[in-house]
Amino acid sequence: MLERLARFSVRSARSVIVGWVVFVAAALTLGIVLAGPSNSSFSNPGTESQKAADLLDAAGGGTDMRAAGQLVLAADPGVPGGLQNTTVRAGVEELQRRIEALGVTVDSLYAPEAWGMISPEGRIGYSDLDLGAGTDDELFAKADEIKKVIAESTPSQVQVEASGDIFAGLEIGGMAEGIGLILALIILVIAFGSLVAAGLPILTALAGVGVGAAIVYLLSNVVAVPSFAISLTAMLGLGVGIDYALLIVTRYRSGLQEGLTVEDAVVRAMSTAGRSVLFAGATVAVAISGMLMMGGGMGWAMVIAAGSGVVGVLAAALTLLPALLGVVGTRINSLHIGRRRSTPTTSDPAHGPAYRWSRFVQRHPWPSAVGATLLLVLLALPVLSLRLGFSDAGNRPEGDTTRRAYDLLAEGFGDGANGPLVLVGTLPNGTSSLAALNETATAIGTVDGISAVSPARQVGNGSVGIIAVTPTTGPQDEATYDLVHRLRNSVLPATAAATGVQVWVTGATAAGIDSAETTAARLPWMLLAVMSASFLLLAFAFRSLVIPLKAILMNLLSMGAAFGVLVAVFQWGWGLDLVGVGRTGPVEAWVPMMLFAIAYGLSMDYEVFLISRVREEYLRTGNASTAVADGVARTAKVITAAAAIMVCVFASFVFFPDRGLKTMGLGLATAVLVDATVVRMLLVPAVMELLGDRSWYWPKALNRMRTMESHDGPAEAAPKALVGSRD
Repeated sequence: MLERLARFSVRSARSVIVGWVVFVAAALTLGIVLAGPSNSSFSNPGTESQKAADLLDAAGGGTDMRAAGQLVLAADPGVPGGLQNTTVRAGVEELQRRIEALGVTVDSLYAPEAWGMISPEGRIGYSDLDLGAGTDDELFAKADEIKKVIAESTPSQVQVEASGDIFAGLEIGGMAEGIGLILALIILVIAFGSLVAAGLPILTALAGVGVGAAIVYLLSNVVAVPSFAISLTAMLGLGVGIDYALLIVTRYRSGLQEGLTVEDAVVRAMSTAGRSVLFAGATVAVAISGMLMMGGGMGWAMVIAAGSGVVGVLAAALTLLPALLGVVGTRINSLHIGRRRSTPTTSDPAHGPAYRWSRFVQRHPWPSAVGATLLLVLLALPVLSLRLGFSDAGNRPEGDTTRRAYDLLAEGFGDGANGPLVLVGTLPNGTSSLAALNETATAIGTVDGISAVSPARQVGNGSVGIIAVTPTTGPQDEATYDLVHRLRNSVLPATAAATGVQVWVTGATAAGIDSAETTAARLPWMLLAVMSASFLLLAFAFRSLVIPLKAILMNLLSMGAAFGVLVAVFQWGWGLDLVGVGRTGPVEAWVPMMLFAIAYGLSMDYEVFLISRVREEYLRTGNASTAVADGVARTAKVITAAAAIMVCVFASFVFFPDRGLKTMGLGLATAVLVDATVVRMLLVPAVMELLGDRSWYWPKALNRMRTMESHDGPAEAAPKALVGSRD
């Protein structure tokens, strides 16, 4: 099929290219015009925090916690009376009126029913804001209007900051993608020595990302998609798309240097490298689908965001790229830069440094395997301290208004004021139940770890009441997690038995804790599902039961190393300033599942690229040792260049202001770097040398199964060692 598709693409090259241009332009236009609203609010069914939030919504007293925020105010030191100063109060109330004029509900800190909204010394206070419901774009626009009013109307002698995620400076721009593209182009020029050859992978990836973005835009009409989805699509699509095109272009140049015609060179590149790309893309797609186990709307949103990029670039690599190669033809090396040299894949591998390196490793397999494993285990050790959660505004740079608001609230009310808990109780008997709920509030006030407890009050239609609880510790602190569990497991059951009022814990902090624990519980099942699926794919692709088992174990080592680096940086603070994060905190709960799915799939890419070439050599020679050396030699430069491109693209996302995207970028860059160096260039040759022919063990009962390999000429008979070998 790939051969026929390649010949069609070459013979109808201009039509295919024009078709792609029209298709991408139309898809993007249609996607942007018909795009649904982005929505970063996701439910977490089955958790206590979600149950309590649903009770509030049903009673008409709930709000979208993303759409809520606070004005945090601080009178200058030395102002008589602080925020109660007559002049200061007049200025603050005028500011609040101007914000209310935007359609925002403001709970004034001066209202008679205000409870604890001015600090004991009177200098710092806050007003709760409710921006109402709306799409991400609508809420961000309203938040920008509020920040503009603050900038124009801040009273003299008062500092005013905005608290809440909606006010964070997390606008997603194209800077990171631009940096990644520039670095990728530089690496491609160095690898190919030609601007034409280097430009084709970039064009292919951009076309695929355009299609992927259009898919995300259109599907946002039926699935809630967060505002950072397009950035994820671009990050993964650019990295994967450039890599896939790089492999095909390299094989095409090899064919030309061997004297093949343009059409035959394209066909051979697609029947070999293209087949590897197709299988690698399928492996990434399978791994990404594992994110459905995140549950709720978030799983679907992440699969759509990541999967659309992969599908788009895979389609471009298999159709648009052959057409571009057909048009460029023998001019692939035009606009040459630097000294002309032969393509690595066509050089005699016995004379290359990669071949000599592989032979060195194979002469010392045990020290190489043990040394590489110890290095990976050492990098993975911090994983033992992994703590999932959600960072708070204290992790953001000091220039962010939400970080300054966080610091002011902590100064005036304690760290826990930045993440209050909301206790929701049912009030079946109205006022009498409210009195019982107040008894609960009194009992909670004596619990260790609680700084303040508000009186109970009815909300909405009066069927539920709420209590605001301020912990002594911040939202992301482990002590706050322990407090939530203590309230749920012992304190509240005891008060319910005494008062007859059932109470549940919710609020942004409690919801984050529930989400982290749900993710942690589902992660092992996701790992098992993805590894099982990839085992079957690799087994039937390479006619081996040992190769997929080896791949899974090595990928787990590289994943462990990536997670270890994340813990060391984001939890322990090693090099924290280099990634632009304010302070340490837990790893975002959604990152491990997504990072594993994407990085595992990408690691399998390199496994497919390397092992497919090793298998070609093994089928040709029947010598397991030389096949590994030749395979490493013929793919080393491609894998190195591909890995360098991915590292640059992913690492560029450290420039994003969002901590979660920083974590994803650093984790993916680390996983790819470790996999392409320590694993592919050291551990794989050593382990395959130790295994020998046993690497290709395949039960005789499965001999009729087709495999993915394709040969340049007639299929050669497989060496006997391939079938049923147990030696």
